[in-house]
Amino acid sequence: MVGQWCIRVPVHQGEELRQALIAEGVLDLSLKVRREGTLLLLPITESREGAERYDFDPMPERVVLPRHELVGGIAILQDRDPAGAAQILAARPSLHTVLWATSGVSGEYRTREFEVIAGLPTTRTVVIEYGHRFTVDLSTVYFSARLSSERQRILSQLGDRETVLDMFAGVGPFAITLAARAERVVASDINPDAILLMLANCARNRTKNVLPVLADAHHLPAIMRWQFDRIVMNLPLSGTAFLPHAFRLSKPGGMIHFYSLVSREGEHLSAISDLGGIAMSERIVRSYSPAQWHAVYDIVTGNN
Repeated sequence: MVGQWCIRVPVHQGEELRQALIAEGVLDLSLKVRREGTLLLLPITESREGAERYDFDPMPERVVLPRHELVGGIAILQDRDPAGAAQILAARPSLHTVLWATSGVSGEYRTREFEVIAGLPTTRTVVIEYGHRFTVDLSTVYFSARLSSERQRILSQLGDRETVLDMFAGVGPFAITLAARAERVVASDINPDAILLMLANCARNRTKNVLPVLADAHHLPAIMRWQFDRIVMNLPLSGTAFLPHAFRLSKPGGMIHFYSLVSREGEHLSAISDLGGIAMSERIVRSYSPAQWHAVYDIVTGNN
């Protein structure tokens, strides 16, 4: 056993704080994280307010974990690997389940099918992101934890009293994040399970200026009496078909954040120009496959 400073944190917040301490460079990676009931003890290399001394076991020889994606307390394996799943749970005490996707993203609701490889038999988890908590069920709704920085980027651009439309809102991560600064956010999704979770997430985060709407985005121009200062379009596989609707729902000079899978630079610039918009930027958010990238276009609309 080795004595070291540590920070106590509830288990459900452990992974978020662990990653923050790694980024800060103060997590003592030579020692094992300890669990005491509902708390995790994270060893740190220096004293700070709230820290206390505790005894830790040294880390064994470093184990290379199989490739996986983290969503709250769930790890999603890239390959079916039961032994690797057990290693992940042992190495990351804040996780409760390891899944393997048995299908790709498909269907009207953009969902995947999963097999539970290790841990609790559930596809439901809570994602903690910049102080917000989002309940997600990966088998019934679409959710991307990799867009957390995008949500913060757009939040930083919001002006006072903006009205926002999230056309494909899912469980509400963009809508609830942007509601902190917006006057009103209309959050639409075609998936009733997503709307139910969004309502729960609004209540959990005490967000009162989000209006959930169960609707096919093709119908939004017919049912919406408003135009919006800012529109978020996170439907990367097929969002292009909804661009004309977004332009009709945007105020002149409004901003559209359009996410799409692209295989070449400038792929959607012609379509944006034909609709009367100006692409202020085109950014790669992440790699999707060797031949495709997840990109975002920030579009200023014209007089439509």
